[in-house]
Amino acid sequence: MSATNSMSIGEALISYIRESGLEQSVLDVQIEEVWPKVMGETVKRLTRSVEVKNGVLIVHVNSAALKTQLFENRFELVRKLNEAVGAPALKDCRILG
Repeated sequence: MSATNSMSIGEALISYIRESGLEQSVLDVQIEEVWPKVMGETVKRLTRSVEVKNGVLIVHVNSAALKTQLFENRFELVRKLNEAVGAPALKDCRILG
């Protein structure tokens, strides 16, 4: 293999993930993992579950006030989470009580 055709292990792994159709699944897991970091300790404590289905973030919370606040800021929330994973992983979000 010549130097012009070589790639790092990381590049090869990214290429494999994209070619195998696993990219969205990896992004979904990353979104779930960055939720507490992006949202902070209080929101983390009041969140029952976070999951991504078909590009839609589904968040179950324990507080009606938090549900309202997150719903009102859902577009900003999607933007921040997409930014945190470095890709347009989310299209929308649903906040459930």
